Amino acid sequence: METTYRERFAALPAPDRRLLVAMASAALAALALGILGGVVTAAARAGFLDIIPNTGYRFLTLHGVSIFFYWLFTVQAALLLGFAAVEEGRGLAWRGAAWAGFALILSGFGVSTASAFLGMPPLYNGTPELASQTPQAMLAFDLGYLLLGAGLMVLPVSAIATLLAPRLQGRQERMSSVGFALFVWAGFLMVSGFAALHAFLPGALWVLGLAPFPASQGTDWHIVFHNMHYLPLMATVILWYVLMRELTGVKSVFGERFSKIVFSMYLVFVPPTSLYHMFLEPDLPGAVRVAGSMLSLFVSVPTLTAFLIIVASLEVHARSHGGRGLFGWIRLLPWRNPAMAAVGVAALSMALGITFAFVLIQERLAPLLSDTFFVPGYFHFFTLGTVSLTLLAALAVVLPAIGGRALWRPGLLRWMPWLAFAGLLVFGAAGVTAGYLGVPRRVIDVAYQNQAPVLWQGLMAAVGIGGAVMALALAIFAAGIAMSLLPQRRSTPHAAPATVAWGAVALRPGVTAWVGPLSVLLIVGAMYAFTALGFELMQTLPVTAIGGGGGH
Repeated sequence: METTYRERFAALPAPDRRLLVAMASAALAALALGILGGVVTAAARAGFLDIIPNTGYRFLTLHGVSIFFYWLFTVQAALLLGFAAVEEGRGLAWRGAAWAGFALILSGFGVSTASAFLGMPPLYNGTPELASQTPQAMLAFDLGYLLLGAGLMVLPVSAIATLLAPRLQGRQERMSSVGFALFVWAGFLMVSGFAALHAFLPGALWVLGLAPFPASQGTDWHIVFHNMHYLPLMATVILWYVLMRELTGVKSVFGERFSKIVFSMYLVFVPPTSLYHMFLEPDLPGAVRVAGSMLSLFVSVPTLTAFLIIVASLEVHARSHGGRGLFGWIRLLPWRNPAMAAVGVAALSMALGITFAFVLIQERLAPLLSDTFFVPGYFHFFTLGTVSLTLLAALAVVLPAIGGRALWRPGLLRWMPWLAFAGLLVFGAAGVTAGYLGVPRRVIDVAYQNQAPVLWQGLMAAVGIGGAVMALALAIFAAGIAMSLLPQRRSTPHAAPATVAWGAVALRPGVTAWVGPLSVLLIVGAMYAFTALGFELMQTLPVTAIGGGGGH
């Protein structure tokens, strides 16, 4: 009988459990700092908090650095190591590389956090032009990312060695679909680490007087940022695949080979599509712009394909066990489990995020929208609604199994993803609308001494309210999961969150699955509608209200 992931994590060697607990603690600390920075920034932009612009930019830097880099990458690294360790159940190989990589990441976290409050606020991309006033602060900022990049180069070596060991020792003929996905994930983490080193080492050398000014840093940053977009999305669909197996017992109805092909798509489709991040570069050749526009259409192929596999597999299984109606089968899923609730919200958020992403990556709209609040308005559907909630869902399964302490108040926690989604809808709707109306995204006070349209401030107030709601819900959800890191109590724990017990009923032949394909058609239709709306609204704006430069 196949063991569950909970059983596998509970059986991990003590040294592996200690490493995963340490990494999860650091990741959740980065998330907490990022939430704090985001709440302060949103409140300042909404006019609820009166602070000088530089202070607002410092908290915006803290928000971006903590969330985009240290929360997302540290928790990914922890989950990668954890699932690699339990893939065959023998624990981690080359554990020293894992600890060394984590030590580098943790050091980078400390340096980057401190540098957000030194000198000129560098935001999260560390533009070297800002270093002319405070070069030492910029050196510290670059050093933080260099340590992170080095850690991401070293740490995945342990996961790769763990996954390859059964093959090298003759105990395994071929990797499972999950093992293959983890192998690709580890490779992408190493690529992201190298991209960070390539982007930020020239700036550090320039500050030290060892190299010329890094004029190409903007282009190098686009490559890093592209990895920041799509590596977490790949991690998300891998975790959906694993979590659905754990929570429902459902495996892909398309077979393991097809799943491997889908995970391989990230290697084929994602790296070349980074061109669309460069549409704002003034010297970008026309042929490259055309190629970028064409390639950008393929950027979400792997994610949507994986989404179809998972939804179709769940639907076929549920319909074979009594599910009725177009959506009635969805009620059979274990929605009382906080992890399932988080994954459900993540899927809805992904649909909205991809819809607006298709609008932004078009060559004619990118120059109009990329410097407006459209970007944070849509991007939070990915970073918070899709990726962060999925990563927290995985921690909600892994951490109780590692520590032996039941998940804290699952009856309360299962509502937090939905509350976060409600706040996200307000934040996203107001933010995207503000972007269409020309509200800039890197300005703390959008009133412009009462010269800006009154509607701008109203939209920013809605952004502040929605941001506060989603931040509160996310903080409660993360804190409840973090309670599993505390020492195990002797008292009787809460009941374990629900999972599905399907019984022994076999899958019925000829069962059709409609929800996945219909969802994709709906996304495509919404993409065309919001693209047309974008062109209409942006053409009514004065030229001075249109975004004109800068990186993502």
